[in-house]
Amino acid sequence: MTSKNRYTVAVAPEADWDAQAAVFDDEPDHGLRDPQVRAAWADRLRAWLPERPADVLDLGCGTGSLSLLAAEQGHRVTGVDRSPAMVERARTKLAGRTARILCGDAAAPPVAPRCFDVVLVRHVLWALPDPAGVLRHWRDLLRPGGRFILVEGVWGTLTPVGIPAARLTAHLEPLTRGVRVERLSDDSLLWGKDVDDERYAVVATV
Repeated sequence: MTSKNRYTVAVAPEADWDAQAAVFDDEPDHGLRDPQVRAAWADRLRAWLPERPADVLDLGCGTGSLSLLAAEQGHRVTGVDRSPAMVERARTKLAGRTARILCGDAAAPPVAPRCFDVVLVRHVLWALPDPAGVLRHWRDLLRPGGRFILVEGVWGTLTPVGIPAARLTAHLEPLTRGVRVERLSDDSLLWGKDVDDERYAVVATV
């Protein structure tokens, strides 16, 4: 698979997410246990999400860390993950919040069309076999004027995996307007460490 920029990006390996659920939150940007990392992600979400309370669909939500931040900011959150173990942890994390967590495929989530103001996805699209087709389906889940918030990147040097920003924006151009790319590699607080690979967010309105 050849990207529009300088390197070739490998196909995503299959992962056993049920097996990884117990340690998933150990990564600083997964569990958001460090107050500075948590605050950094909260600030980014606040800038990306609508100011008014919105219906947010968090696809591939994992243990629900971003879902929780969105719910804490007053949004109505639906999280979807295909791993029952991840879903169980996310439901525990969001207990008592205005949120529901569903078990299902992020590429074809078990939700009705045109019910959401935001499709929020972090580090999921790159692992799906047909990103362009998935984005078309996700667009149909959004209400008119809704937005994508897609956090992606390319990781590794010898055999990089991920989706370059140029490829992702090319997929979005026929579907959206006002596509904005925000570089995230330079903000070490988001990752709990310095990084030198390509990490970014795309915000686009349908």
